[in-house]
Amino acid sequence: MKRARIGIVGARGYVGAELIALLARHPVFELAYVTSRELAGRALADHVPGYAGDLTYTAPAYDCLPELGADAVVLALPNGKAGHIVQRFDDAGADTVLLDLSADFRFDDGWYYGLPELTRARYVGQRRISNPGCYATAMQLAIAPMLGVLDGPVQCFGVSGYSGAGTTPSERNDPVLLRDNLMPYALTGHVHEREVTCRLGHPVEFMPHVAPHFRGLTVTCNLHLAIAFERDEVLARYRSRYHAEPLVKVEDAAPWVSRIAGRHHVEIGGFALSADRRRLVVVATADNLLKGAATQALQNLNRAFGLDEMVGIPLLEDMA
Repeated sequence: MKRARIGIVGARGYVGAELIALLARHPVFELAYVTSRELAGRALADHVPGYAGDLTYTAPAYDCLPELGADAVVLALPNGKAGHIVQRFDDAGADTVLLDLSADFRFDDGWYYGLPELTRARYVGQRRISNPGCYATAMQLAIAPMLGVLDGPVQCFGVSGYSGAGTTPSERNDPVLLRDNLMPYALTGHVHEREVTCRLGHPVEFMPHVAPHFRGLTVTCNLHLAIAFERDEVLARYRSRYHAEPLVKVEDAAPWVSRIAGRHHVEIGGFALSADRRRLVVVATADNLLKGAATQALQNLNRAFGLDEMVGIPLLEDMA
């Protein structure tokens, strides 16, 4: 197959580095350019472990991006920054695939919402793809098998490593402040709360926290059920839903966040039922930089170019 050229805009952060590393090993994709105003002129190899290419970061004007000839462009910018760039591509009539990692288009029905395990059937060749949020990915996969038997909002308690707060200094990524600490934030109305509620069509209440570890997130989801279930029935629902999904692992025991770091899948387990069997608690873990961002972006890019979703993504057994 002809190689496809991928540009990344705003790639100085942790997710950008992970995506660069995945694309550099991909058998079909090649990096066309990587932009960062802060790192312009510096070699990617100096900032991305394992990258052996000779590209340097550049800082072209956003208005010029449609002229650079990439087949797909990944927008790895903070929330609220993607719209101007998308408009430039639209004005140019470019057929370029645009994949946005921010929340800017997650509520836009004109964009394909790319959580493949749940939305794969809705992809019909769209050239505008919105990557889900990291917590939103884990929460949706943890809740989806029980849709239709839920009674009231689902409560989700989330804890993420501080890489989820990005590289711009703040309280939420300061290792000194976080040491021996658990920092709550945005306890109502978080964008991922609204995202999951919108995409599942069921109310979710989300309470995020930051912990002192670097990467990996865990969500504990409290689901009230309209009917009583046996634990074996619950496990059967999850295993049936995800048995063919290489990036979703269903386990009996509750997963540990320390074991998901550097892995490309979501792990779901725990499955604790109350005495009346109408309250279920499920735990999900994911690497916020990988399946929560870069790995999922690669799944979506693969599909956009007619490839198997798993091309270029190491399976769990390959990483053992």
